Amino acid sequence: MARAQRRAQILEAATRSFARGGYRATGLDDVAAEAEVSRMILYQHFDSKADLYRAVLDRACVRLTEAVGDDDFDDTSIPALLRAAGADPDGFRLLFRHAAREPEFRDVVDAIRTASTEIAERHVSEVIPEGRWRDWAARLVPTVAHEAIIAWLDAGQPDPDHAADRISRVIHAVIQAAQSR
Repeated sequence: MARAQRRAQILEAATRSFARGGYRATGLDDVAAEAEVSRMILYQHFDSKADLYRAVLDRACVRLTEAVGDDDFDDTSIPALLRAAGADPDGFRLLFRHAAREPEFRDVVDAIRTASTEIAERHVSEVIPEGRWRDWAARLVPTVAHEAIIAWLDAGQPDPDHAADRISRVIHAVIQAAQSR
């Protein structure tokens, strides 16, 4: 197998392995078994377990950015986010469930959350006056979206044709709550 293909195979297997138990609970033997390669092959592609995990997270970030974009929120954002999560549920779970709880990799999720909050801030600034409630909504909207999609994945991806609408209604409820006086 060509080097690039082998690396991709290992990243796919590592994503599945790490998604089952997170970084700490997953050993390189687990990844090697999932990829059907030896540990020696793993070390030919990655210097360490941390290096492999970082590559898995980076790959999940790239896929998410390619699917959703990274600069605006509009009516296509939630459907795009759902499609990305549905196409790579293990990668999505790694980013928003596992990496968020792993201090040595939290920087990846913090960068996503910071960018998501900035995008939400621009979006809600059109309808919520400056102040604490706008700040609250800008922080809560991305959190609600990510958690709603993880719950959707965990529930077996029910009603995929209408899931984006349901999640959008929850997000609009957050915005509406921030507008109330």
